Amino acid sequence: MINTHCGYCVKGEPLAKFGIYICDLSVSMLILFKEQSHPGRCIVAYKDHISEMTDMSAEERHAFYDDVARAAKAIHAAFHPDKVNYGSYADTGCHLHVHLVPKYKDQFEWNTTFEMNPQRVFLTDEEYADMIEKIKQNV
Repeated sequence: MINTHCGYCVKGEPLAKFGIYICDLSVSMLILFKEQSHPGRCIVAYKDHISEMTDMSAEERHAFYDDVARAAKAIHAAFHPDKVNYGSYADTGCHLHVHLVPKYKDQFEWNTTFEMNPQRVFLTDEEYADMIEKIKQNV
């Protein structure tokens, strides 16, 4: 199912407000989060417009979280964070997705919960392209 008001479903300009499409995974898509206070921060969004993991079969859920793990491994390989935090929030958005937030010791928000969108660090197109290439090489 596609929701014509959802950035994950529609992609294009709605997605470009907060992210950059990287690639498709087995049952989801990988997106670079434009706000990069945490270098390498990405989102894994499920292929269909569903709200809850309980809306999936066990097989679909397993495949989705395999995609999350695959993306996390790529982030670890590309950016070497000390830890990746995972967040799944969508009170109003209602498209199942997981934020993968690399955390680095003694850097921004280490040892605390990450802010959803701190609006602090945005990159040039070239810097985004470089990050995406590093992720693609490891996914």
